[in-house]
Amino acid sequence: MEIIELMERVLNLRALYHRVIAGNIANVETPNYKERYVDFKEALRGIERDGRPQIKERLEGGRPDGNTVQMERQVSELTENSLHFYALLSSLTKKFSLMRYVIGEGRR
Repeated sequence: MEIIELMERVLNLRALYHRVIAGNIANVETPNYKERYVDFKEALRGIERDGRPQIKERLEGGRPDGNTVQMERQVSELTENSLHFYALLSSLTKKFSLMRYVIGEGRR
């Protein structure tokens, strides 16, 4: 698999996880809502096989109303996911800049 294709898939995975976390935050007060998450190690292995990442439910740590969303964890995971997303995006941007430079210098 080419590096750019791999980076694209990882960016898509990070975007999916962002949507999952946003859904958890939106449902923090919904009774019986189960926090959802993406197991990144498993999902990254699945990228090689073109498998769709599984969205899992976290069942432990529930409140009396059955909701398992822990807001502190969601904010922490959202921050971490954003950092990974933008670091990867920055790397991809630099790779394209380098390619553009090499192509431009090749014409001289």
